[in-house]
Amino acid sequence: MPDGERLEEDARAAVNFWGEQPTTEAEYYAAHGAEGESSYFTAPGGGSLFTRAWRPRGGAAPRALVFMVHGYGNDISWTFQSTAVFLARSGFACFAADLPGHGRSHGLRAFVPDLHSAIADLLAFFRSVRRGEEHARLPCFLFGESMGGAICLLIHLCTPPEEWAGAVLVAPMCKISDRIRPPWPLPQILTFVARFAPTLAIVPTADLIEKSVKVPAKRLIAARNPVRYSGRPRLGTVVELLRATDELGARLGDVTVPFLVVHGSADEVTDPAISRALYDSAASKDKTIKIYDGMLHSMLFGEPEENIQLVRADILAWLNERCTPGAA
Repeated sequence: MPDGERLEEDARAAVNFWGEQPTTEAEYYAAHGAEGESSYFTAPGGGSLFTRAWRPRGGAAPRALVFMVHGYGNDISWTFQSTAVFLARSGFACFAADLPGHGRSHGLRAFVPDLHSAIADLLAFFRSVRRGEEHARLPCFLFGESMGGAICLLIHLCTPPEEWAGAVLVAPMCKISDRIRPPWPLPQILTFVARFAPTLAIVPTADLIEKSVKVPAKRLIAARNPVRYSGRPRLGTVVELLRATDELGARLGDVTVPFLVVHGSADEVTDPAISRALYDSAASKDKTIKIYDGMLHSMLFGEPEENIQLVRADILAWLNERCTPGAA
C-alpha cells in the first residue's frame, strides 16, 4: 500500500490525533519526553475553563513558562497538543485553556459575544499559574495561533509591559484583510441582525480544514476531533471578531512586546500581509517575522513533517535566545 493511502487509512481509524498507539495520553507524553495533566479552572465570571499543562518529563525544572491560546472553533485537546508537547520536551512548561464556548469549557459552542470577557477569564487562569512558588522568576511567554494570536496581542495591550518576556504569533488574525473581509454593507447588516439573534449560526464560510491543512490524511485527523466546532459561525461571534480585529488593527503601533510572527505565504484564512503590517508598525525593539513560502494556515500540524520541523525549529531558537541572560 502506498504511504499516502496508509496515512489516510490510519487517520480514519485514529482514536487519538496521534493514532491508536500509544493508547493513553500519559504514554504519548512519556514517549515524547513530556508529562501533563488536565483540570478545570473557575473563571472570575463563574464559568469553568478546561485547562491543560505540559511539562518536561521527570520533574526537570523548566526554562520558562509558555501560555498558549488556540484559534477559533479549535481546542487544546486534539492536534494543538503536539506543539505543547514539543515545547515541553524542549524544556518549557506550557499551559492552555479552552476558550469560553470552545472545547470542554463553559458556554454555547463557538459563541464569543465578548472577547474582552474571554480574555479576562484566560488572564485570570494564566496569573493563577504564575503565582505558583515553583514558577517564581521564570520568564513568561505568550503563544497564539490564528485568533489566539490576536488574543495574545490584546492580552499584551491590557497588561503591564514587564509581564511578558515575549510572544510567538502563528498565523495571527490581527486584522480582517480587505481581501477576505465581507464587503459593505454586509458587516453593517450582520451587526444589525446580531442585536436580535446573536447565536444564529448562519454566516456562510469556506471549509476551514480544506483551506488550512495541506496534507490530505491530516485533514481527516483534524475532522475527527470530537469537540471541534464545525458549524457555521454565529452572528454574534462574527460581529465581535470584526470589532476586536478592527480595534487591534488600529493599535498595531502600540505593540511593544518582543515577538516572533510566523506565517505561510499561501495562507487563505489569515493574511500574511497583515503580519507584515504588524512587523512594520509595532513599536517593539525586538521583533522578527518569518514568511514560509507555500505554507498554508495550519503550519504546525497540517503541513508535511519537514515543514513543521522547520517552523518548530525557528520558534524554539527564538524562545531559547530569550531565555539566555543578556540575549535579545
